Amino acid sequence: MAHAASVAARPGRGTYRALVHRKKLLLLALGIVLVLSVIADLGLGPARYSMREVVLALAGSEEVSNQVRVVIWDIRMPVALMAVVVGAALSAAGAQMQTILNNPLASPFTLGISAAASFGASLALVFGVGLLPFAIEYVVSINALLMAMGAALFIHLMSQRRGVTVETIVLLGITLVFTFNALLALVQFLASEQALAAVVFWTMGSLTRATWPKLAITTAILAVALPLFFRRAWALTALRLGEDKAASFGVNVRRLRLETMLIVSVLAAVPVAFVGTIGFVGLVGPHIARMMIGEDQRFFLPASALAGAAMLSLTSVISKSLIPGSIIPIGIITALVGVPFLFSLIMTNRRRAW
Repeated sequence: MAHAASVAARPGRGTYRALVHRKKLLLLALGIVLVLSVIADLGLGPARYSMREVVLALAGSEEVSNQVRVVIWDIRMPVALMAVVVGAALSAAGAQMQTILNNPLASPFTLGISAAASFGASLALVFGVGLLPFAIEYVVSINALLMAMGAALFIHLMSQRRGVTVETIVLLGITLVFTFNALLALVQFLASEQALAAVVFWTMGSLTRATWPKLAITTAILAVALPLFFRRAWALTALRLGEDKAASFGVNVRRLRLETMLIVSVLAAVPVAFVGTIGFVGLVGPHIARMMIGEDQRFFLPASALAGAAMLSLTSVISKSLIPGSIIPIGIITALVGVPFLFSLIMTNRRRAW
């Protein structure tokens, strides 16, 4: 009898192992796409280099000139790696926002966090107002960070109120977007021509302002946040089954949401503070991962990070390729890609509701 039960259980274990193996292969495929995209990104610019030249320069080979090595390592490398780290951070933040709010439309962009960061940055660019006056060197980034974190915490506090639904949170996020955009427009109206140009360029989002220190800070934030999410992988996966179900498994839902939102607010705000407003990566990346991997956080989280990183890296490649000799602000490209995706997502959810 026991032998029969063991035999009957084997196909189930085999199926599970096959599913896990498939998910690992999909993660590997995303990683390969990312590596190829980064190599292509390093080769593009005013001076174009072949993939072979880029690989040789990365390997330190003497076959390429010192000029090529300097261009790739000192000029293009921070930008290319910033695209990877920012894309991974925004996508991971969006994935966990969608998880804890149980909302497929949640992301740093759609819930007003990016708009809040833009307003905070504009205060420094136009009026020289620093929310932390002693940090003059990074006043723009710190203003953006603090405003973005404030917006994220406001969303969390409102989500804890009795009777607040998922639809209410979405509407609240849209309200924040319009509010901060209106305040940003007022600041732009009062700005001088030079300050106005700086604000407009910042709000477009651009990786060209990436530096090694900014890359190091963003990477450190991501390196701290991802392990914290992985420690909560089981609880976050359970939360997708519903609050009551997660609570029955012993998950402290209120504490989990608060801790996750605090981590998400930093993870979303730091990249936006350094490179400007880059929309839709935090929305599109998690949905790509969800379609490929499913809801299991052990695979969904790394898939979201890889999908977001690959998406922003490929966007960087496109921004250099559309108009020869110039680089289009990356925020414009992500918006052009993200808006149709958001529209299709809304229509899909509407058909399901019918």
